[in-house]
Amino acid sequence: MDRNFARALSLVLTSEGGWSDNPADPGGATMKGVTLANFRRYVKADATKTDLRAISDEQVATIYRRFYWDAVLGAELPDGVDYAVFDFAVNSGPGRAAKHLQSVLGVGQDGRIGPATLAAARAKPVGFVIDALCDARLAFLEKLPTWPSFGRGWSARVASVRRQALLMWAAPSAAGESASQEPASGDDVTPAATPAGTGSPAVSDAPDAPPKSTSPAKAAGVLALIALALGSLTAWATHLPCDLFGVFCQ
Repeated sequence: MDRNFARALSLVLTSEGGWSDNPADPGGATMKGVTLANFRRYVKADATKTDLRAISDEQVATIYRRFYWDAVLGAELPDGVDYAVFDFAVNSGPGRAAKHLQSVLGVGQDGRIGPATLAAARAKPVGFVIDALCDARLAFLEKLPTWPSFGRGWSARVASVRRQALLMWAAPSAAGESASQEPASGDDVTPAATPAGTGSPAVSDAPDAPPKSTSPAKAAGVLALIALALGSLTAWATHLPCDLFGVFCQ
């Protein structure tokens, strides 16, 4: 929903961080996830890296809305799914994010979200769509040649997106609070370089939370969050030897 754009953008910005010019990142130099190519495309045709570093929050928000949020019709997707698809688009490109969503929904994969994709997204359980999309996204990232360099950070990002997207669907007020508390990537997480390069400005103009609901859909959302927590614990236990002994794990 479009009312989630500010919240989703704030979450994306947390993942993207600030200035990055890592030679291993195919996206090249980025500021708040915005690549120099996109800055030139939407803001200043002959921009330099210095210009990019001085990008304003307003310019960042404009780029993200036009190039990513609008490109995946974020305003028309269900709560939670909108953020999951948006962050995927920022990280790996709108077309790829759309195709993976369409694959999860079982509709034609043309990379363009239209009436058929929207109808399918609204017809399927939101928790299922979010989980399946995040699983597909992680599987795609694991196959990239840059996975050894950025895999740890990407894994953490997808886990955060899954968690926040489920919260956005099941408990909008909790998602808003959690967004403001989500820690920025630290030294223990690979820098937020992206396969396609993108970024996001922090916009805290989040809407008021709706009244509490005890509907079956919300109850299912709570169960989905519990399942997510158990899954995360299992994954941590599985990879504990890798963290302790430096063993590479697939």
